[in-house]
Amino acid sequence: MAIAAKYDPKTIEDKWYSYWMENNYFHSEVNDKKPYTIVIPPPNVTGVLHMGHMLNNTIQDILIRKARLQGFNACWVPGTDHASIATEAKVVAKLKSEGIDKASISREEFMKHAWEWTDTYGGRILDQLKKLGASCDWERTKFTLDNSLYESVIQVFVDLYNKGLIYRGYRMVNWDPEAKTTLSDEEVIYEERQGKLYYITYAIENSEEKLTIATTRPETIFGDTAICINPNDERFQHLKGKKAIVPIVNRVIPIIEDEYVDVEFGTGCLKVTPAHDENDKNLGDKHQLEVIDIFNDDATLNQHGLHYQGKDRFEVRKAFTKELEEKGFITKIEDYTNKVGTSERTKAVIEPKLSDQWFLKMEELVKPAIKAVLEDDEVKLFPKKFENTYSHWMNNIRDWNISRQLWWGHRIPAYYYGEGKDDFVVAKNIEEALVLAQEKTNNPDLTANNLKQDDDALDTWFSSWLWPMSVFDGVRNPDNKEFNYYYPTNDLVTGPDILFFWVARMIIAGYEFTGKKPFTNVYLTGLVRDKQGKKMSKSLGNSPDALKLIEDYSADGVRVGLLLSNAAGNDLLFDESLCQQGKAFGNKIWNAFRLIKGWEVADIPQPESSKIALEWYKEKFKNTLNEINDHFEKYRISDALMATYRLIWDDFCSWLLEMVKPAYGAPIDKVTLEETIQLLENNLKILHPFMPFLTEEIWQNITERNPQEALIIASWPKDTKANTQMINDFEVVKEVIAGIRKIRKEKNISFKNTINLQVLNNDNFSKEYDTVIQKLGNIATFSYTTEGINNALSFRVKTNEYFIPIGDNVDVAAEIEKLKEELSYNEGFLKSVEKKLSNERFVNNAPEKVVAIEKQKQADAIAKIEAIKTSLANLQ
Repeated sequence: MAIAAKYDPKTIEDKWYSYWMENNYFHSEVNDKKPYTIVIPPPNVTGVLHMGHMLNNTIQDILIRKARLQGFNACWVPGTDHASIATEAKVVAKLKSEGIDKASISREEFMKHAWEWTDTYGGRILDQLKKLGASCDWERTKFTLDNSLYESVIQVFVDLYNKGLIYRGYRMVNWDPEAKTTLSDEEVIYEERQGKLYYITYAIENSEEKLTIATTRPETIFGDTAICINPNDERFQHLKGKKAIVPIVNRVIPIIEDEYVDVEFGTGCLKVTPAHDENDKNLGDKHQLEVIDIFNDDATLNQHGLHYQGKDRFEVRKAFTKELEEKGFITKIEDYTNKVGTSERTKAVIEPKLSDQWFLKMEELVKPAIKAVLEDDEVKLFPKKFENTYSHWMNNIRDWNISRQLWWGHRIPAYYYGEGKDDFVVAKNIEEALVLAQEKTNNPDLTANNLKQDDDALDTWFSSWLWPMSVFDGVRNPDNKEFNYYYPTNDLVTGPDILFFWVARMIIAGYEFTGKKPFTNVYLTGLVRDKQGKKMSKSLGNSPDALKLIEDYSADGVRVGLLLSNAAGNDLLFDESLCQQGKAFGNKIWNAFRLIKGWEVADIPQPESSKIALEWYKEKFKNTLNEINDHFEKYRISDALMATYRLIWDDFCSWLLEMVKPAYGAPIDKVTLEETIQLLENNLKILHPFMPFLTEEIWQNITERNPQEALIIASWPKDTKANTQMINDFEVVKEVIAGIRKIRKEKNISFKNTINLQVLNNDNFSKEYDTVIQKLGNIATFSYTTEGINNALSFRVKTNEYFIPIGDNVDVAAEIEKLKEELSYNEGFLKSVEKKLSNERFVNNAPEKVVAIEKQKQADAIAKIEAIKTSLANLQ
């Protein structure tokens, strides 16, 4: 079989991915093996592959491929999330480009457009993951709006409602005016922004007096229904019981008293706008104030905004401020930094808004999930530091606002039969709803036409929190064989930014609906940042095209590049040069393979040096394998790669192959070649999870193999105890060879020329490695001596001295002159150090660390001078 001179990843990656798919290696069915299961964090159906996905899915693929090699029944379930807000926004934008307004069409028509969009563009990211080498069980691909998953979500809603945990409430919510929907608290991102603090005067009714309030949002003045003062604030005792007049609006509002007002903040007078601030709403409820909502759903002002009706809130802020200034109501404006809530999805500034919404009571639901992570260690977070974040969120949880004013998603299964607040029933479908409604109203004549389903959809996360259960149909059919076999799953790999959104909620749902954890281990990756430490994003223009990276550096190169700079929970400072390093690693292995396959084999005795070298590498491999397995157990995936990288690049390519390769033009013995190939195969097994394409290509080129012998389903090497003495001894051998090579380089002795070596073996180092030293040092004669050798170059390793007698290879006079110069320099340097150390003032006053450094310099200089003098003595 001809082996290509250059590794070509483009053709090889397509070839082997197709081969793996054709032979169904990724697919899992229930069998007698122990299962190992991962469910993919479902990317948005709107998504395309970005650096975060690359990192996350590379790690998942590494874990699943390793489990497959270890003999587990490995099952990696892929899928996508319908992503209510993001997808609806894309469909609305597409309709707008076609001149269609969402408000002008029916829900059914909109859903038809949404499904067409999803069928056309949805799932692109899953195809892109194949380019990365993701070995998902594609036959099991799920979508959160698949019928089975839809039914699971609706069943859970009904169940929780019947348990009294879901309720409908009129509350202050986070309103996204761009998506025109409510958001949960966790979907609001607070950003520090530079704004203004406006000081505005209000006249006191029937008086010349005025009071001043400070606000960052003058446009909300249209919704003011009171001014509040602290009853203990002596400055405003005279205002008690009086009324103020809202500027421009001219509404008369009461001045109320409440200790909630911070006397130190602003002016000590607080304007109260119950419809647009949660704290103001609490004050309003307490003091029975009028509630005036001034905003339309898109954050333009409604009729309460008077002559600003229909204008955007920020446009109004500018114009209204100008009007207030012109009419003398503003006393001053200051720069002010405050935290502004923005929508995680649309980035729009959130408006607090009073609205009828559906909520899920969380206080009791979270308790088993808190216990599982923080007390029983049933679910482990890697790294452990994230337990503090988890604890903070879970112990400060609020009821979850689960309704969204969207059409794309799981429609809330509530059916209204009247206009009253409680005139509804909750059921899985309209048929069941009709029966319940007839019972509730005691009206058997009620028909399905009398029922109207709630228009809202559920929060996307309300389906995602069921993902490990619903992908195996464990909600609708909890006793099915697949669910009983694959659940709980093993590992979850995700970003810490959704630790609460998704991870915590899956744990909550797992215990609530199955009494079991959904997974055992959670590996939290870091965020991908650029070299300057900025988070990578398309909007910042600092995120490379993931598919272009694969094209330029190969999938294996990118996988290695990502992991070379990533550790669990720490952010990844991504640098394209790391992908180049990954690609270079692949080329190194390919060239090593070509070297081995290029050797001619002959029926000749095995050299002792090769025998020793192979024994050493076997022990080194065992030792590194134990280290790699330990890293995997602790979810130090990058460390596992680095250990593999060093073993193959340094120990196998740089040392073993040099030790066993035959002389130029000579053949290799059969035993050495077979053992070297066997060791290469073991290397390919432990490298396969990281670099699947390259390893499969080499594996299949070593010898002809049938589909049952593919690397992807080979066996992970077994753990055995290593001979650490041999490994440690070999480090000494490496030092000896490095000493020989250094002298050759410094003295310009060609590596082609043989030299002689004599050893003064003071520490009785084993002689079994002599043949290896002789081969790698290109030594003609290797002998032992009991005393130093004159007229020789020397170096020391531990207490042993190594002498290279000077022959025609070295100009002795020039070498003596060079050593004398070196001696003179080091003696001068020693004098300057000793002068400093003899200065009592320096020794007594300098930091202890500085003095210690100078003493170390002194010791090093003395040792160096001694070595130079010995070398001179040997040459003279």
